Amino acid sequence: MMDEDDEGGQISRIEARIEQLAEVAERCRKIILASKIVISGGVALLLGAMLGLFGSTAVAFLGAMAAVLGGIVSLGSNVSTLRQTMAAMAAAEALRSDLIGRIDLRVVGEGTG
Repeated sequence: MMDEDDEGGQISRIEARIEQLAEVAERCRKIILASKIVISGGVALLLGAMLGLFGSTAVAFLGAMAAVLGGIVSLGSNVSTLRQTMAAMAAAEALRSDLIGRIDLRVVGEGTG
């Protein structure tokens, strides 16, 4: 019985870890979306500056380039983090399934009385 309690505690800790990883993954997805929006805005600003819509100031070009490059860096970093997080979640879920498979489960309600 002590083994089952220990395994139950391990399963609870693994489930808590899976929830934490899910939160990290969701945060990464939001940052990835924001990065794509920043890249798009930077490209639009760059095209507008090149066409002379905002005047051809160096500030507009630098701002547009900074937005595009910053968005690309943020996108790449968060895509990498998301992949690592998803791999860690898969490993934790496999471990949880293995631990659940080891438990000798009994059907409640069955009896002779």
